Amino acid sequence: MINILMIEDDLELAEILTEYLEQFDFKINTEDDPFNALSRLKLEPYNLVILDLTLPGMDGLEVCSEIRKRQDIPIIISSARSDVNDKIDAFELGADDYLPKPYDPRELEARIHSVLRRYKAKIELKEQEQKSDFIVDKASLVIKYKENELDLTNAEYGILSYMIAKQGMVVSREDIIHNVNSINEESSNKSIDVMVGRIRSKLGDKSLIESVRGIGYKLLK
Repeated sequence: MINILMIEDDLELAEILTEYLEQFDFKINTEDDPFNALSRLKLEPYNLVILDLTLPGMDGLEVCSEIRKRQDIPIIISSARSDVNDKIDAFELGADDYLPKPYDPRELEARIHSVLRRYKAKIELKEQEQKSDFIVDKASLVIKYKENELDLTNAEYGILSYMIAKQGMVVSREDIIHNVNSINEESSNKSIDVMVGRIRSKLGDKSLIESVRGIGYKLLK
């Protein structure tokens, strides 16, 4: 069961959306008062928030900011406000999606599933990083090993980040060529071997990347 808090002062709309979404194993609680909603989030566990922006007593953007300060929970903005600045501000404050009203409830259902999938993937990545000596920062194309930032070329970053995603599994040279964007598809096996050799040296532990004869490599856990 997915528990959702809907912060919406249009109770007729909230009822329509609730009736539709409950078909998909969602449990919906509705609050039309933003202060009550924030209190409820402190006391009850929720998987996602659907947030209107035009609320009594507190603007929805402020509510979004308050939620994000307190917890990491997916937030979908559901609003009739058409100002593009509201949309930009919502994303800057930590909203995960923005759905302009009016919309078909089917689209809201699809957005919920999409946001939850992304959130689950993010959590799984964090858990993986906590178990690993590697931290991959995709935004800045940086990899840290045992908290030390590695000095990698774009190609080396691509190869190592791919190996980290497949850590403990064998990856072939062909896998690397076809799945690492910074590698030219015409690259030879020898050039891959050379780059992997450089990565080994930069890690300071050449035994960390194991060669699998006739296939490729395995980054050990």
